[in-house]
Amino acid sequence: MAKVLLSCNARSTVGKKQVTCAIRRTINKRCCSSKCHELSQREIEEHVTAATKDGFTVLRNFIPVSKIDAMSRAILPLLHKRIELGEAERGANRWYVTPPFRAPFADETIFSDPGLLSIVEGLVGKDPVLCQWASDTPMNGSEYQEIHRDTAPLFEGDLDWNAEPPMYQLGVNFPLCDVLSMEKGPLEVIRGTHRMTLEDSERMKADGSALKALEPVFMRKGDLMVRDVRGLHRGTPNNTDEPRVMIVIGYSRKWLRRPEVCVRIPESVWNRLSTRSQHLLRFEPVCPDAEIGEYSGKEGYDAKSLTQASGKSFKGKI
Repeated sequence: MAKVLLSCNARSTVGKKQVTCAIRRTINKRCCSSKCHELSQREIEEHVTAATKDGFTVLRNFIPVSKIDAMSRAILPLLHKRIELGEAERGANRWYVTPPFRAPFADETIFSDPGLLSIVEGLVGKDPVLCQWASDTPMNGSEYQEIHRDTAPLFEGDLDWNAEPPMYQLGVNFPLCDVLSMEKGPLEVIRGTHRMTLEDSERMKADGSALKALEPVFMRKGDLMVRDVRGLHRGTPNNTDEPRVMIVIGYSRKWLRRPEVCVRIPESVWNRLSTRSQHLLRFEPVCPDAEIGEYSGKEGYDAKSLTQASGKSFKGKI
C-alpha cells in the first residue's frame, strides 16, 4: 500500500540542504494511466494556498510516465540540432529549445487538464491564456545561473509600493527525467519572494541572504511544478551525462500577452484541439503546417525582449 503524505510544502533536511517536499501523495507509485492524475477539490485548494504563500507548488505523480518518456525520446534529436547550430544563451552548456507544437509535445490532456487549470485559475484568475511552450536543458559542463526572476515588474517607475501585485504570470515546469540529486541540476528556489519588489530582490542578492535561502526542488518523472515567475530562483549544474530536460509552459492572466515568446500552432493541430484548448491559445498564431516544418535548431523568440525580461538568465544575441 502506498504511503500518503498530505503536508503542504513542508521541508525536510538532507545534510545541510533543504529539500522541497511540496504536497505529496502516493510517493512510491507513479502515474501509469493515459490521463493526468485527477485532483480532488481539496488538493486543488491546497496547491493554490501553497503557491500563494510560497510562490510555487509541486503536483506529485501528476503526468503519466509514458507521456514523459515519449517527449524525452522526441526532444533529444531537437536538442542535438540546437547544440550544432546555436549558442548556449542561458549560460555554459544550458540550452533553450522550443519544440514544434505537435505530438508528443502538444498534449492537451496535460496543458488543458481540468485540475491543473483550476490551480492556474485560482492563481491568475478566470479565463487565462497559454503563452509559452519550450524547454530548458543543462548538460554536463553547465554552471550555476545567477539568482534571478523570469520577468520584469508589471509596473515600472517610482511607485510607492512595498510589494508587487498578485500573480499574473505562471511557469509550469516538469522534467523529462528523474532529478533526485544535486548532481542532476535541480532548480533552486527561494520561498516567498514572488511578491517582493525588484529593489528588495536586488538587495537580498547583494547582502548574501538570497544565496543562503536557496533550496533545491527534487522531482521525479511525472511531477509538475507551478510557480510564479517572479520568485527568485536559479538553475544549477548538471554533472551527469544525461541531459536534464525541463519542459516550460507559460500561463498568464487573460489580458496579458508576452511579446518575447509565442507558440506557433500548425493548422492541422489547431483543427484537432478542443474548444477549451483553442481558447487557451487564442493569442497565439496559427500557421500552415508547411510554414512551420521541422525544427531547424534556430530559435525564433525576440532575443532583445527576452534578455531584458529574464533577470540575466538569458543572454541571447539578436
